[in-house]
Amino acid sequence: MRTILASLVSGLTLCSAVAATASEPSPEAIAHGKALVEAGDCASCHTADPAKPFAGGKRIDTPFGGIYAPNLTPDRDTGIGAWTDAEFTRALRFGIAPDGSYYYPAFPYPYFTKMTKDDTLSIRAYLSTQAPVANRVKPPELRWPFGYRSLMRAWNWLFFKPGLFEPDQFKTAAWNRGGYLVTGLGHCGACHTPKNYFGADKRELAFSGNEVGGWFAPRLDSAARSGLKSWSVDEIAEYLQSGRNAKSHADGLMAEVIVNSTSKMSDADVRAMAIYLKGLPPGPSEPAATPPLESEMKVGQAVYAKFCIACHETDGSGAPRIYPPLPGNALLQSENPSSTLRVILDGAHTVTTPRAPNTGEMPAYARQLSDEQIAAVTNYIRNSWGNAAPLVTAAQVGKARSQGP
Repeated sequence: MRTILASLVSGLTLCSAVAATASEPSPEAIAHGKALVEAGDCASCHTADPAKPFAGGKRIDTPFGGIYAPNLTPDRDTGIGAWTDAEFTRALRFGIAPDGSYYYPAFPYPYFTKMTKDDTLSIRAYLSTQAPVANRVKPPELRWPFGYRSLMRAWNWLFFKPGLFEPDQFKTAAWNRGGYLVTGLGHCGACHTPKNYFGADKRELAFSGNEVGGWFAPRLDSAARSGLKSWSVDEIAEYLQSGRNAKSHADGLMAEVIVNSTSKMSDADVRAMAIYLKGLPPGPSEPAATPPLESEMKVGQAVYAKFCIACHETDGSGAPRIYPPLPGNALLQSENPSSTLRVILDGAHTVTTPRAPNTGEMPAYARQLSDEQIAAVTNYIRNSWGNAAPLVTAAQVGKARSQGP
């Protein structure tokens, strides 16, 4: 009997060891998960302290209040270490926590729902290799009644459309890969698509631009002036990989995305995204632009000549990839001038990446220029050299100034 029991115990131990070994993710799955985590820009939201990656706690401001990103490390008490694969997949693709509560869509599960199960498990495999950090994050600080998570049942019923990405059989493999990344894991529409009163995407206006945190995430469709119509696939890819190209430079939130995400992605994936974005049809019509009065243009030109001409040149041509050119600049001609005003008020620092390590800087002019002067020079550069954009008022500048650092 002892021999039989010993054999059973030995057998069970061996089976457990085999099962444990079998459940361990492969190096290939971990590497794939790392690439997916970078493509999803998970670190930007889930890392508050660079010394504790993915430990959560970073505050994310929304129109409804603040939300603190959760802990994604394998800590069993405050992170995801005790979660099952099924619980992780349900959270990522359907926005439901292991305890059955609902996440808010600041966590972009309406985009992640397009991901395959294999990709979600690869992400989990990579996160399981991170150092566990005990970090119990703060609860949401939302205005009444948005703090009731049960309301998310109604929100999901109205606005959440679960389902995998559906490839288009008439498109190339690269286009479909780009669509999977842009509309799913990369969740580009989370910033670049306007939102309704309840914070849900206005699907009929997809990728037509949206104000986020005092910046304007520009149009990604093929609008002529303020979209990507004039950009080539190569130029879109260069911008995503380096943070700059011959037409524009990244700043603000997009600079963070490039540093933490797209600059680390494979050439093939970045090009696939560029192919998909270049193929987006034009969205809503661009607004008609009324030229500024000649008197205001003269004021703006005088401000430009004193403060801007040294870097951007008389004709606005600048120095591509060093000082961004102004003629034909899509972001500059956006209907919403928020990003332009932020740069003029606060200055700008050229994002540095492995492909573009040289730095550049534009000084802040919030203290040197009045609201009227900034409005005048903004209207001048938005309506010179063939540019055309709606007029900016001093009141708009004042509002942007009040939202500054």
